Amino acid sequence: MKVLALALLFLPGLAPLLRQFGPPSPSPSPLAEKGEAEDSCGGVSSIITRPMFEEMLKHRGDLSCPGSFYTYEAFIAAAEFFPGFGTTGLPATSRRELAAFLGQTSHETRGGWKGAPDGRYSWGYCWIEQLSPPSIYCNTSYVNYPCAVGKSYHGRGPIQLTWNFNYGRAGQYLGSDLLNDPATVKKNATVAFMTAMWFWMTSQPPRPSCHDVITGKWVPSSNDTAAGRLPGFGVITNIVNRGECGHGYDGRVAGRIGFYDRYCQILGTDMGENLDCYNQQPFDWEYDDPSPTQPI
Repeated sequence: MKVLALALLFLPGLAPLLRQFGPPSPSPSPLAEKGEAEDSCGGVSSIITRPMFEEMLKHRGDLSCPGSFYTYEAFIAAAEFFPGFGTTGLPATSRRELAAFLGQTSHETRGGWKGAPDGRYSWGYCWIEQLSPPSIYCNTSYVNYPCAVGKSYHGRGPIQLTWNFNYGRAGQYLGSDLLNDPATVKKNATVAFMTAMWFWMTSQPPRPSCHDVITGKWVPSSNDTAAGRLPGFGVITNIVNRGECGHGYDGRVAGRIGFYDRYCQILGTDMGENLDCYNQQPFDWEYDDPSPTQPI
């Protein structure tokens, strides 16, 4: 699969990307059994096969849903650059992580509605970028990640990467100048998936990484426990969009759980505990950069 990953990255202007840097689970669905090994040593492609990917995101190629941009090849190629993504722990854990990743990102890019064909949770990965963004999402306090003139850092890609400091950090990791060319995220599907996986795998204290939460590596502090932040899918929602948490029931949180539930069923794994963040205190925003005004 490395050959495939490199082939997808040999595109004009993308040469810099070559710098690399529980209870028993239920039986897998028929799709999960098709071509899947009983462990994750074969990589993400041994867990999520092409037929399964198409079933999970079955409407992304509809005329009303321009998400055909997101291809299986791009997903697998991006996963190759993140050791441990979707391959950590027992098979049930690996499947759960992939279900959680696709659940969160499907909600971020959703195009379904109540009564939609095949149900609203079959309509993930419809959109590539934020529609009618209210601002350019430039925080000038982050002098290490200066905003380029005329550029907007609104949501793009599976995780809807937002803000100049996130584009800057992701670009540093990938070896691509996303601050000066943020539109790369909507032009190249492999890069788009890479930015989402970068966010997923990277901790931003005091927030743990989504990867560490879903694989059981994160141990909540006493402050986390007091704030109701316990290991589970709900904390991941708090990491991705803290504004949905801490004020009781929120339909957006329920939507994320709905996608996650569907993908867990397809992958043949359980959802775990602590699925929502209705009563979790949000993580503190001011810690997004420990020293936002100090040059590196």
